[in-house]
Amino acid sequence: MSHSPLQEPTRLVLTALADAPRHGYAILQEVLAITGGRTKMLTGTLYTALDRLLQQGLIRIHHEEVVSGRLRRSFALTEQGRSILAEEASRLRADATEAERRLTLGGPRPATPRTATPRTAAPRTNVRTA
Repeated sequence: MSHSPLQEPTRLVLTALADAPRHGYAILQEVLAITGGRTKMLTGTLYTALDRLLQQGLIRIHHEEVVSGRLRRSFALTEQGRSILAEEASRLRADATEAERRLTLGGPRPATPRTATPRTAAPRTNVRTA
């Protein structure tokens, strides 16, 4: 089954859940770890993604409990979510392989000077100066 490329927040949430169920804060921490600290997902972005992924059947609620008067849920990948993430990883791997292949073709290339693009000349007027 082929799908559209995943948006980064979706891919990161699914990746964070690939090895173990996690609650919201743990997912945020995993995203930081996965990206080497380059991506700090906002809480609103996370919970919007979680709601959408639940509705799409890509994740499920693994466990619910009340902690300090607040509902705490942990989430896990479904088989469909695992399949979509595996397909996305394969797509990204193929793209990266092709990029690396093309970068090695012909070795390093010298920088080429930029040439000016031809412009359309403004019409000349027949004006004489004394």
